[in-house]
Amino acid sequence: MSPSLRREDVAHVAKLARLTLSDDELDQFTQQLSQVLEHANDMSSLDLENVVPTTHPFGLVNVVRDDVVRPSLDRDEVLAMAPDSEDGRFAVPRIIGEAP
Repeated sequence: MSPSLRREDVAHVAKLARLTLSDDELDQFTQQLSQVLEHANDMSSLDLENVVPTTHPFGLVNVVRDDVVRPSLDRDEVLAMAPDSEDGRFAVPRIIGEAP
């Protein structure tokens, strides 16, 4: 089993990541990260010799509904509400390579 995570370790990593943590946050994150590391240690001790690798623990099922054609908004009506339109599309300012 690996040594437990110390508060100083979390403070050091926070400093490297340029994070400013309060004393309460340091205590909270030390506890939470210790639990994560303990769980990872528990997982690494499992015998997975005969377990087939998978990309997802459960079978995936498509839950998206079928496409159904139905009436939608009228293009001309919507474009009439837009601040600017051009050739049946919304006109927006260019953002790359040209000044307004």
